[in-house]
Amino acid sequence: MPDSSPPPPAPTADIGTPPRRPVRSFVLRGGRMGTGQQRALAELGPRFVLPYQPSPLALPQVFGRQAPCILEIGFGMGDATAQVAAAMPGHDFIGVEVHEAGVGALLKRIGEGGLANLRIVQHDAVEVLRDMVVPGTLAGVHLWFPDPWHKKRHHKRRIVQPAFVALVASRLAPGGYLHCATDWQPYAEQMLEVLAAEPALRNTAEGYAPKPAWRPQTKFETRGLKLGHGVWDLLFQRPPADAA
Repeated sequence: MPDSSPPPPAPTADIGTPPRRPVRSFVLRGGRMGTGQQRALAELGPRFVLPYQPSPLALPQVFGRQAPCILEIGFGMGDATAQVAAAMPGHDFIGVEVHEAGVGALLKRIGEGGLANLRIVQHDAVEVLRDMVVPGTLAGVHLWFPDPWHKKRHHKRRIVQPAFVALVASRLAPGGYLHCATDWQPYAEQMLEVLAAEPALRNTAEGYAPKPAWRPQTKFETRGLKLGHGVWDLLFQRPPADAA
């Protein structure tokens, strides 16, 4: 007789639930690149753009020397990044940016200024910090004028969150610093609250810090000042190893 029992249920183990997309602090937008940016990307990209990799960088091999390294997150078109790298030749710099137009613009400045102490990673900064940076090695991290995500429902997209700050702190060498700047007061207040709650960091000022002389005024900042915006700097440090 034919088997009249119901068929077994179809296997579901290989179906699963699609993984939830992580909340990003940026949105990729298409942008036009000038001829000079395109040329810089083609000619200088192979030398100065580091591909994302899920393993730590050997910084002395990348730069050909042993020097303090500062990482900048979201350098935009790279004006301030190039100025700081030129003014601090004894330091090495890694700029992290997701937008190709900005990468091309900074490469153009690297070529024009002969900035051998600067490299670029075109990738999500959180993943770069997590996967490519050895804990306890950075002399500093710059986060200047990140997207404030003004609407309340978008605040979860702000990059300055407790988990991010803890990650940055773990990558700083003793004595290393995290320098943030914003022209949006509500975001400045959130930054101060989150940074002050991180036990591995100490505020170098009573509240907000004076603008350091070595931080150039960015084009974005200049535009904001003309519109009457304030600017808030926050400078937190991982205490030196010999600190009490």
